[in-house]
Amino acid sequence: MDPISQGVLGATFPLSFFRRGNFFPVMFVGAISGMAADLDIFIRSSVDPIFFLEFHRQFTHSLIFIPIGSFLVALSLYYFMRRHLSWWELYIVCFLGYSTHAVLDACTTYGTQLFWPFSNERIAWNNISVVDPLFTLPIILFLMCAYLKHSRVFVFLGLGWVIFYISIGFLQRERALTLGHDIALSRGHSAGALLVKPSIGNLILWKIVYDFEGFYYVDAIRLTTDVQHCPGQSIAKLDLNKHLKHLKKNSQQAQDIEKFRKFSANYLSFDPAMNLIMDTRYSLLPNEISPLWGIVVNPHEDAKKHVKWWENRVPTKAQRAKFIALLRGGACQIFLSSD
Repeated sequence: MDPISQGVLGATFPLSFFRRGNFFPVMFVGAISGMAADLDIFIRSSVDPIFFLEFHRQFTHSLIFIPIGSFLVALSLYYFMRRHLSWWELYIVCFLGYSTHAVLDACTTYGTQLFWPFSNERIAWNNISVVDPLFTLPIILFLMCAYLKHSRVFVFLGLGWVIFYISIGFLQRERALTLGHDIALSRGHSAGALLVKPSIGNLILWKIVYDFEGFYYVDAIRLTTDVQHCPGQSIAKLDLNKHLKHLKKNSQQAQDIEKFRKFSANYLSFDPAMNLIMDTRYSLLPNEISPLWGIVVNPHEDAKKHVKWWENRVPTKAQRAKFIALLRGGACQIFLSSD
């Protein structure tokens, strides 16, 4: 999740264990610890542009790494915090703050290797967005009140909000999964792999992706007291024999594609105009294909060359307006399932 959310949750959780009024040092250390796992973003290669995909949310986010990561953070902060916290107090705060990071990340859609090195599976519960002010701002408010009033009551209110919001996200996800299958059936499709995820910053507008007979179908649904379906687009699944038939199977680019396939849980499609392999799970608008990122392949290049990383994370003014319209129910219609 975004660094602010990670930091404020990392600051809040340790406060629930400390009765003494030393609020600011605990908050500060907890916030640093809550964000520390994302230092893995600096693990990059100047040669391989997708090297970072293997390590982001990998060992630093593993549950088994929490004691080690906590120790490293405590060691780096001890000189500055030794007047405020003993070594063991500092380590406990770091442990509690660091432990919130991976679990919160697993609630999003990117995928977190919680059980590395025993499993490389990326856990993604898909119940909150990677950036959601409705989740984060109340925690900040309760944390500020806790600091100003030196009262743990606001700490527990903040943690209560976290549990409440995440629980609502799980409930909305289950609704979206059921409706995703209903939408596929309404078209006469039997959905194979089906993914649902909240759109940015809310739990109302959800993206649905399912595959049927070699195509991905992308739709959005708006979940309030009613259910509204926002019809979307479809695109052919990546087929190397069809889309990149000149690509040498033992080339570096072919190996890079397989890495990207694992990262993307096989949700790959292809844009021939750009030679772009896209991660179909992520788009600028929840009912469109428009990708956030992908890899550009040139099958005629040197077999030892890597693919190129491509991304487009900034929506245009028109896309922002369309997203707000979708969030309000524009271009959507009441959906009645077959049940």
